[in-house]
Amino acid sequence: MTGRSDRSGSFRSLRVRNYRIYASANLVSLTGTWMQRIGQDWLVLQLSGDSGIALGLITALQFGPTLLLSMYGGVLADRYAKRRMLVATQALMGLLALVLAVLVAADGVALWHVFVLAGALGAVSAIDAPVRQAFVSEMVGPELLANAVSLNSTIFNGARLVGPSLAGLLIGAASGDTAPAFFVNAASFACTIGALLSMRARELHPSPPLARAKGQLRAGLAYTWAHPDLVLAMALAFVLGTFAFNYQVTIALMTREVFDLGAEAFGLLSTCFAVGSLSGALLSTRRSRRPRQRFLVGTAIVFGLLTMACGLAPGYVSFAVLLVPAGAAGLVFSVANNSFVQLGVDPQLRGRVMALYFMCFMGGTPLGAPLIGWVAEHLGAPWGFLIGGAVAVAAGLGAGAWLARGRRVRLEAHVSPPRVQLHVGPRTAPVRAAVEAAAGQATGRRSAGG
Repeated sequence: MTGRSDRSGSFRSLRVRNYRIYASANLVSLTGTWMQRIGQDWLVLQLSGDSGIALGLITALQFGPTLLLSMYGGVLADRYAKRRMLVATQALMGLLALVLAVLVAADGVALWHVFVLAGALGAVSAIDAPVRQAFVSEMVGPELLANAVSLNSTIFNGARLVGPSLAGLLIGAASGDTAPAFFVNAASFACTIGALLSMRARELHPSPPLARAKGQLRAGLAYTWAHPDLVLAMALAFVLGTFAFNYQVTIALMTREVFDLGAEAFGLLSTCFAVGSLSGALLSTRRSRRPRQRFLVGTAIVFGLLTMACGLAPGYVSFAVLLVPAGAAGLVFSVANNSFVQLGVDPQLRGRVMALYFMCFMGGTPLGAPLIGWVAEHLGAPWGFLIGGAVAVAAGLGAGAWLARGRRVRLEAHVSPPRVQLHVGPRTAPVRAAVEAAAGQATGRRSAGG
């Protein structure tokens, strides 16, 4: 009975002491991170004269280093002690936030300063992200990994719920000065560093360290390419991350250009999106198994449709209301995709595969954010939602068609409760025979290797 209780419940990972103190500190740190993001976007709009291109460019600079450094960060995550690496990356990110805060407070900030610091922050984050993702399994072990991934998303979106509102209030109270938000973020990194240093090393579940050798990056790529299920998840992550997950840009432009409102309204709209994301994250904590591929496809399509609906919203209130289900759908997709990849990879390759996943999910942002920003600036902010959502729907339908080759497919829509279900029947006989033959060959290879 006790063992079953330990493995059940939406918050079961919090029974692990190391994860509990990490999660608590992470909530504080991520709240500061969201405050900085809102403050940074608002600062860019102030310095650039409400330029959508500049707003897209700052997002691209922050996430662009993911393309160059994430795989290297994944190799480091497989090779070295992850906890020590996280202490170093968190300290560097706190220092960068402090530099920006001082520049703004001293009234010496220029747009190029924000660009350079965003690029530097992106470089450190590109190393930090795969290490942090791989470290989750070391804190909780494989049985609680799916729940911990969902709880991390819950914490992330709980911070997104609080951070933008706090940033909007601080900026508004300071008459448009963004420095207070940056100072708060710089201080918040101390919480995560303190939690990492106070962990009990003997209670961690470290994977065997990877010895330094040539070809380790290629090994991670080859492993992923040899698993079609991982390729499908990576492809969906890239397309949706590039074109649909640009709410940071599009919400800001809708606030300034369509509704002609200030920082407080921007923070409130970001909070509405966060409410939905938090709801999606809480729903995801109930999952204890690896998601199915058809679930990834269905949630991608639903997220795309809701993103398009946001672009068609006739007013501020309806736009704010639609952001809630859009945030929920986007978060359900991203948590499921993340869990699908983490639970389907060899532990000794997890750092490199998760680095590749983040390259796909975030690496397209340098292309997508400026493009969506340009579209929103020249065609109107609603078109950023319409085009991004349409691309997400097309990607989901394409992935569904690829997944359904040789299968019987049925799509069901239910009104009460509202849900969409994709039913994929068994493969036709020739395809099934080929799959069984391949499985038999794989079993023979494993037996020979054993």
